[in-house]
Amino acid sequence: MGSAVCEAVEEAEDMELVGRADPMLDASLEDVIETAQPDVVVDFSVPGSVFDNAMLCLDRGVHVVVGATGLTEDQVTALTERAGRSDANCFIAPNFAIGAVLLMEASKLVAQHLPNCEIIELHHDQKLDAPSGTAKRTAELIAAETRGDEPPIHSVRLPGLVAHQEVVFGGLGQTLTLRHDSIARESFMPGVLLAVRRVGELDGLVVGLEHLL
Repeated sequence: MGSAVCEAVEEAEDMELVGRADPMLDASLEDVIETAQPDVVVDFSVPGSVFDNAMLCLDRGVHVVVGATGLTEDQVTALTERAGRSDANCFIAPNFAIGAVLLMEASKLVAQHLPNCEIIELHHDQKLDAPSGTAKRTAELIAAETRGDEPPIHSVRLPGLVAHQEVVFGGLGQTLTLRHDSIARESFMPGVLLAVRRVGELDGLVVGLEHLL
């Protein structure tokens, strides 16, 4: 994902790629921020480092767009408080694919009429977290809409998959299934570039690409 984001930024006429942070290449995020002085950092790292990376950006006054999943509720709270004291903003999206965001919005509408549902999320076998951030966000939105418990989530990890999610609703004598498939990582890039363009306009911390559409 990091390589795909770099390529997308390089191809965007209104952006300039000024640095790449990669511990495997002895290029720490702190060093890159110090030398490149970026306006925005995009983080697609791993659950174990995303929180520290985002806090570092806010401490340095650099806007940060977070695509890595695995943040806990306490960590999001801490980032919200830090963003409130920083000159920089933090934007977090469980999924940057426009279609996935529309699936979540559609799920809220369907849940008003068919509140019984379950979520199935399927990803490649290298994905480190389960359930996915997208599935957890979808469950939260449905629960808020129905004022009930979050629906169950089933996680599948297999080679050959990229990122897929189904929300299956059941009612009297009927079912309704919503499904989104990302078959290539390029599907996330329009959402990432939108967030990079808009993060400076936000106020503190914002979660969810739906707020930018």
